[in-house]
Amino acid sequence: PPEAEEEEAEVGWQEKLFSQFEVDLYLNESACQTPLDWQYHEEIRKLEKAGGRKNCRIFTYTDHDRFTNLEELCQKVTDMDDEVPSYLVERMVNVRRRRQDRRPVEATTLKSKIITWEPSEEFIKNNHVINTPVQTMYIMGDLGPYGKLGHREYENVLCTIKVDGNGVITVKPDFTGTKGPYRIELDGEKREVWEYTIENASAQVQPEEEEREQRVFRDLYGRHRDYLSGLVGSDFEMPLPGTLRLFVNGEIVSAQGYEYDNLYVHFFVELPNQWSSSPSQPLSGVTQTCATKKVGWDNVAYFCYPFTLDMFYAQEDEDSLPQWPVLYFEVLSLDFWQRYRVEGYGSLVLPASPGVHKLTIPTWRPVELGTVAEMRRFFIGGSPELEDLTYIRIPLTFKGKRLSRFGFRTETTGRVTFQLYCLQQSKAFLENNALRQRMQSVLDRLGGFSQQSSVYNVLEAFQRARRRMQEARESLPQDLINTSASSV
Repeated sequence: PPEAEEEEAEVGWQEKLFSQFEVDLYLNESACQTPLDWQYHEEIRKLEKAGGRKNCRIFTYTDHDRFTNLEELCQKVTDMDDEVPSYLVERMVNVRRRRQDRRPVEATTLKSKIITWEPSEEFIKNNHVINTPVQTMYIMGDLGPYGKLGHREYENVLCTIKVDGNGVITVKPDFTGTKGPYRIELDGEKREVWEYTIENASAQVQPEEEEREQRVFRDLYGRHRDYLSGLVGSDFEMPLPGTLRLFVNGEIVSAQGYEYDNLYVHFFVELPNQWSSSPSQPLSGVTQTCATKKVGWDNVAYFCYPFTLDMFYAQEDEDSLPQWPVLYFEVLSLDFWQRYRVEGYGSLVLPASPGVHKLTIPTWRPVELGTVAEMRRFFIGGSPELEDLTYIRIPLTFKGKRLSRFGFRTETTGRVTFQLYCLQQSKAFLENNALRQRMQSVLDRLGGFSQQSSVYNVLEAFQRARRRMQEARESLPQDLINTSASSV
């Protein structure tokens, strides 16, 4: 038309607004076959006697209309234009998702037949997929040329409203709000563009009703919280004051990049001073033997081996920072001929911060120069190995000033991936903010212990620098020190 055409309609839930096509169809008695068709025929006749329908382009399809049933069957799984329905999609088309009359099964009733050997079609439709019954409604728009309304090819879905059995309302697309109107561009010769908005016209809830609803929700949530608390209970094992409990659920995920196949990992945890564990807690373990498979350029063995560690730290010195337990491990291989080889050694310090940690640790193995050692490793197995695995790092039993590894030859091998879920428990975490701000002890700072390792390294470097300065000062002549002090 010469001027811009606008239309506004207020639609209620499952309210039927007829389109021009439906008016022309249902006025013809020969086209009415079902009881719903005759009902629409009577309603349209009453509308015509009352002066015709008020809506022009905006109309609706309710949950009982044919369009709603066909729309569910014609929905695509992907956005490809040339999509071909798969076998599963064709089978699932017949499964009705709306208005399923599923009879509740009594929990106390014992089924006589656990397996149904000859299920019927109705049994398959009701039991193949567990769905929530949904009612659907479509708000449509007849976007045909001006004066040529009533053609099915110009019908477009403006809004889809669904309500499931749990009372959840889904509006797609969402209410417009401040996002601006939605646009529909037609594919005709004129390339017409229509804009429309969707607003929530429901009556606002009164403050008294809203407060009553909030009270009901609070009461419901309170009863549910009490029910969950009753299931969990309050009898928790708390560590003693001044102690920290470290609980680790770990997993050896995979190992990759090794020379030979059929790998397994042997590991153990070394507890530093002031750390302990219960006698029933195993601090070592061996994974299963796992064959590798080709992933990219590497041969990867997926262990997925779980282990659990439960340790306690008892603080003795207020000024000392705790050293964290170390996990030592070695990767070995064992082939069909029982040839045993060491593939690599490695270690990791258990994370000081709680949470999930995924760590990939590189490994190395000792080597012996010469072709004889390599031939022995290839033909009969066996290779140089560590008598004490703590030699991977500086052992806790080492008391000297220098640990020399001169002449110890190694080569880099593969790497092992660990997944660690760390939890920390201490009564110091329950203290209030004032006590936590005063930081009277190290345990008071363990709540934010993610920076512990870096702080420990800085303090250790400071102590080393201080010792070097004292040693240099002691090595100077005494008269030079006195002269410099008097001049200052």
